[in-house]
Amino acid sequence: MSEKILIVDDQLGIRILLNEILLKEGYQVFQAANGFQALDITEKNAPDLVLLDMKIPGMDGLEILKRLKQKDPDIRVIIMTAYGELEMINASNELGALAHFPKPFDIVEIREAVRKYLPMRIDS
Repeated sequence: MSEKILIVDDQLGIRILLNEILLKEGYQVFQAANGFQALDITEKNAPDLVLLDMKIPGMDGLEILKRLKQKDPDIRVIIMTAYGELEMINASNELGALAHFPKPFDIVEIREAVRKYLPMRIDS
């Protein structure tokens, strides 16, 4: 069974791009355009890793991260943001985010971070 990744971003183009790349890597991928969808998908599918945008209408990334960690303290989260706000980055790190990528991000770097924090299991 492949590892599950949830992409949370309000920009459809980013979700599609990351979805294609991660599917090619062999991961099972879910997408959410907002925090409510993200929490619902997390509840139903228990992703192993979340790629989370910080600026999302309705519920920002920090609130989503807090709620994800309340449900599952061990969930792995990588932050993506177009805003280099140091305060937000520090707050996400304190909440347990593993890494931070500024937008526009380098696809190779994102892929390497996913591989680092979510090594594929080899089922025998």
